[in-house]
Amino acid sequence: QKIKYLHPLLAEVCGETYGIFVYQEQVMRAAQVLAGYTLGGADLLRRAMGKKDKEKMAKEREKFVEGAGKLHNIKPDTANEIFDLLDKFAGYGFNRSHSAAYAWISYQTAFLKANYPVEFMAAVMSNEISNTDKISIFVSECERMGMKILAPDINLSGLKFEPAEIKTETPSPEPAAADAAAAPIVTGAIRYGLAAIKNVGEGAMVAAIEERDRGGPFTSVQDFSARVDSKKINKKAVECLVKCGAFDFIGIERAQLFSEIDAAMAAAVSAHRDKANGQVSLFDVFESAPKKTAISGAPKVTPWTHTEQLAYEKELLGFYVTGHPLDEYRTELAKTKYVPIASLPEQEPKTTVTIGGALVSVEKKFTKKDSKPFAVVVLEDLTGQLEIMIWSEAFNRAQALLVQGHVVSITGRLDLREDGARVSAHEVKIIKKPAANDRPLVLTFARARITEADLVAVRDILRRSPGPRRVELCFVDESGGRVRLLAGDEFRVTLTREAEAKLAPWLIN
Repeated sequence: QKIKYLHPLLAEVCGETYGIFVYQEQVMRAAQVLAGYTLGGADLLRRAMGKKDKEKMAKEREKFVEGAGKLHNIKPDTANEIFDLLDKFAGYGFNRSHSAAYAWISYQTAFLKANYPVEFMAAVMSNEISNTDKISIFVSECERMGMKILAPDINLSGLKFEPAEIKTETPSPEPAAADAAAAPIVTGAIRYGLAAIKNVGEGAMVAAIEERDRGGPFTSVQDFSARVDSKKINKKAVECLVKCGAFDFIGIERAQLFSEIDAAMAAAVSAHRDKANGQVSLFDVFESAPKKTAISGAPKVTPWTHTEQLAYEKELLGFYVTGHPLDEYRTELAKTKYVPIASLPEQEPKTTVTIGGALVSVEKKFTKKDSKPFAVVVLEDLTGQLEIMIWSEAFNRAQALLVQGHVVSITGRLDLREDGARVSAHEVKIIKKPAANDRPLVLTFARARITEADLVAVRDILRRSPGPRRVELCFVDESGGRVRLLAGDEFRVTLTREAEAKLAPWLIN
């Protein structure tokens, strides 16, 4: 109806059957019929519109308005409105063959995602294997779909992302039968690809997988260093593998393994040099010779903090594997006053919102015009990350709080754009760490070993020590994947000495 209102000729060009522009050719045809463009000139107009070239568009607008007035006596206001309509269409329009191809590809990928979700998401992530930022987005989508992303493992991971199976034992319905063999539950999952780990290199991981296939699983960092050609893998790559947990199967703290890398690499280089010179160890002639699994006498080192370990995982993998830095703030961030970052696109634009999370990065700058200070920060909550502008006035009030790692609440104006949500902050506050009694009491269970008798025992202990503190149950599978459940209010507890002693096998905080 709007097209007919603007000009009858425009409706004729577009075709009354469609009522809106459907093909790019119609933009060109409209320019020819209404404003006297040549075919070549109309194509230049289409290109300028598609590329959003402001300078060229301003010139084309003058030409279009002038041509429409001379050819059909179309008033400038109407001509400008027609030009705006053409410009708006050019941002998303396709010709018919292009549209059909996109529709067919969309149908095929939708079918694969709906019917083969694990295989589809593994392929999508493998296609972006060198882009950790995009992989983190896909990991969030997998979690939304109920799929588990398994941490990289030097003995189990492939070069790229691969479908995997998680097998866990089902607790027996009868306590007496807890030790009996139970039918496994098989759940779809995706194993993180080795080539997707930052700073390891695809060539190095190809060599590692070939050696693993030839000589069997690696038993330690020392075994790995000795067997993989030192010309193909360097110290930095081994450090990154340890930092992200690819050697966790050994059962030794990552910090301890990290401290032994230098000695392992030096021994490997020496062994490779001796082998090249024809010198062979006495034990190398026996296929059954035991493989070294640890460096004897290595000094003990202080384990990394949970925060440090999580930071390495985020840096090298793009997501957290063994937890989240905001785990202790879950109860606070669950309050209704905080809008989850993932839910911002669902809010009304131009409204005031409050979000809470950790400051991942803080970049302080000055305006070009008057050199006033401002900051660009990235805030991360339990659902995602968001870039936030903190302009001069708000920056001056909050400058002392803008420290990387601080957990803060930010209140500001929400702006919804095509490329995502934006927030301009006008208030920043510190979120205080919940006191011990305010934080949930976390009980951890190994999914492969937990029985109904264990759960009944925990339930009875909690019921005998009622109190204000909430309880969170954390189930860990063999690959390190975690599922957290917050127990109901009827299981709130007071952690007395007696209760703490009885819950000790499952207590982690």
